[in-house]
Amino acid sequence: MTDGGRAATKVGDPGKSAEKPSPPRSRKESFRSSPRYRTFVKYRFVTGFLIIPFGLYAVFVISPFVQTFYYSFTDWTGFSSDFNMVGFENYSRLLDDETFWAAVRNNLVLALAVPFVTLSLGLFFAFMLTVGGRHKRGEAVSGVRGAKTYKIVYFFPQALSIAVIAALWGYIFKPDVGLLDPVLPGALSPNGGWLADSSFALWAVMIVMCWAMVGFFVVLFSAAIGQIPKEIYESALLDGASRAVTFFRITLPLIRDTVQTGWVYMGIMALGAESFAVVNIITQGPGGPEDSTMVLGVYLWQTGFAQAQAGRGAAMGVALFILTMILAIAALSVGRRRDRIEY
Repeated sequence: MTDGGRAATKVGDPGKSAEKPSPPRSRKESFRSSPRYRTFVKYRFVTGFLIIPFGLYAVFVISPFVQTFYYSFTDWTGFSSDFNMVGFENYSRLLDDETFWAAVRNNLVLALAVPFVTLSLGLFFAFMLTVGGRHKRGEAVSGVRGAKTYKIVYFFPQALSIAVIAALWGYIFKPDVGLLDPVLPGALSPNGGWLADSSFALWAVMIVMCWAMVGFFVVLFSAAIGQIPKEIYESALLDGASRAVTFFRITLPLIRDTVQTGWVYMGIMALGAESFAVVNIITQGPGGPEDSTMVLGVYLWQTGFAQAQAGRGAAMGVALFILTMILAIAALSVGRRRDRIEY
């Protein structure tokens, strides 16, 4: 067979025929097959779930904050639609307001003392209930007997509103008929009771706030301590570590993040709703005597609503917001550690 015949046979072989080129895919099909499409679908799914909650959050949380900043530059009374822009006049008046600075001082005392006392008691009780008991057979560490019952008792104040708690303590602090006055020595029992004496009134507010919140942190810290492997405590006991050393060298570092979060939360409560409710219910005035228990929340309410100076009250709200943010950032910055402990 000639070379021309072999070539013709080769070209005519159907099994060896050249493949037809596939048509080019459209841009839409190329995008669907790319990793970017999977990322797009994932974020579209997440966005679909978050858009409604975020919209509600923007309307009911972010919007009031923005409006507060806006109205702080006006002379709005709060009961009329008419107001004028006054610039920084409301803020300049606050700088010369002695009651405002007394409220700031009291808020700072509460924001530092109440979280320290509350968290310290919560840590102590949680440690004793979880790992501070006597050693049982087969267990190197254990809590005290009846720990679950104690947790329920400690947590009981959380079942009551802060208004009920403040009213109960108001009767306890009441002279002659209260439970506190008969058991205290004369030096700690002033005429008229604690709430009538400017040296004791703020201490009374602190006691009520600490009592109301200790149980919550006992349960919170007990849960955090319960997550620490018992092998770590067993190793410490084998090395001869005491309870104090175990607490400061093992327990506290391992639940540091929980304690830090609790400090920020308790600080916010001491600056805001908790202090407002207690001072407004049990103190004279409220805020007395002699502004010794005045806090920004109560003074804001008196100025904005009782005195119909909503613009000035909004300026106090901005000041309270800034103070809260400063304390929260300070607490998160001081307690932050670069090396994260994992177990």
